[in-house]
Amino acid sequence: MKVAVLSFAHERAATYARLLHDMPGVDLIIADPGGSPGDPVRGQAVAAELDVPYAGSWDEVFALRPEAVVVTSEVARRRELVERAAEAGAHVLCEQPMAATEADARAMVRACEDAGVRLALASPVCFSPAFTAVRDGLADGEAIGQLTTVHGVYNSPPTGKAEDGGALGANAAVLFDMVDAVLGGEPAEQVYAQANSVLSGDPGVESAALVSVRYASGTVVSVDCSWSLSAHQSAAGGPAMTFIGERASVEFNARPRLLGVFDAATSSERWEAGGADLDPVMLGAFLAADDATGRAAGPDGAAGVRTLRIIEAARASVRTGQPVDLASA
Repeated sequence: MKVAVLSFAHERAATYARLLHDMPGVDLIIADPGGSPGDPVRGQAVAAELDVPYAGSWDEVFALRPEAVVVTSEVARRRELVERAAEAGAHVLCEQPMAATEADARAMVRACEDAGVRLALASPVCFSPAFTAVRDGLADGEAIGQLTTVHGVYNSPPTGKAEDGGALGANAAVLFDMVDAVLGGEPAEQVYAQANSVLSGDPGVESAALVSVRYASGTVVSVDCSWSLSAHQSAAGGPAMTFIGERASVEFNARPRLLGVFDAATSSERWEAGGADLDPVMLGAFLAADDATGRAAGPDGAAGVRTLRIIEAARASVRTGQPVDLASA
């Protein structure tokens, strides 16, 4: 299968390229027209390292007729690349946030539907076997009874990249992809958020945010996402989530703490995290998805639209200081 990585603007592009290169049956193509040839983690250098074809333009890469693509470009370019991939008949795995606006996201979904190709979103935790077990356990209602409240945390080091969407665009998207999976695509009804841009230095790029969402069933979700690590580092490297029901609660952590020590050299705590490396799990599931049904592996484009609506409403709430009601879509 020919698989192309489109752009190395996103920090995980090089990781995806190396993982795909090592997968049996995958013929990797790299395209990074906007990248610097002298940057060791940009596309041209990685293509040379892996000895795989490098396309110097978008026309060139699509002329090679890839069967699947991984879109890791700047957010503003993702609609264009997804639409071109769909036109070329390639299945798409797109980084989150999938688009700059809801209108762009809906256009991407339509393009893939019209072309009969899959559109999946790169939310690795949603491909986790542990998360699948939690989601299935919550679905049958036996574990905790009716789900009433969800609290999610995803704190990560500052990226310094405004184009990634800040803490709301990137970190919150991962958390709401998880919530969407657990709630089965249930629409959000109301969103309230507060945020600041202390670490980004850009008023338009949130470096910390608290978002509360009420869903149609009455379930209330609160997420904490920021570029700063939490005091206990429990969410470093991956999201954590607590699901509270009428009878009990369930905790999930994509990177649980396994071993903690005190490092005398740095006079600080150091610990080793557990959990599987989810990037290869996600890529394998995406490439192995059932073409006959057209079903995407992991969150699909419709889920991405629902998540993006929440993020746009959260930004509106931050601007106005008021809750935002979401009309049915």
